[in-house]
Amino acid sequence: MITKNAVSIQFPEADLRAVKEALATLKTILGPQLIALSPSERQTVPKMSDGTLPFVEKVMDYAQSDSQFLPPYVDLQELEKDWLAVKELMPLLRDLQQLESNLNDTLMMAGSEAYVGALSYYNSVKYGAKVNAADAKVIYEDLKQRFDKSANRASN
Repeated sequence: MITKNAVSIQFPEADLRAVKEALATLKTILGPQLIALSPSERQTVPKMSDGTLPFVEKVMDYAQSDSQFLPPYVDLQELEKDWLAVKELMPLLRDLQQLESNLNDTLMMAGSEAYVGALSYYNSVKYGAKVNAADAKVIYEDLKQRFDKSANRASN
């Protein structure tokens, strides 16, 4: 089985350390300001989308210039803070989503290539054990546990 090697990368340790430090910085700066919603909250909260953005932007203009129509239970300062947070955080989220998508795809492909290579090795060892090649049986017995259904069920 010949496979295409789509991913051939190796990150220098200094680069990985710099990325980890950058992530720690993001967590330190953003973390105290961010919240986490429960799954039920995520389902029930009204959501802003690309189609909603122009509406909210227009409302913000009107609310600031004609606040007489602002309901007494809506705090204009808090509304402005929320709108500013959306405008400031949305570009960050989009950049992070692109990066996350590419990181996920790279990891998926590298994992796939490693797994296909490992399966090729396993099949070669399996064949070696079948024809009594030296050392193949011990390696095969160890590796075949991954595919032994009764052993996998017992460990789950």
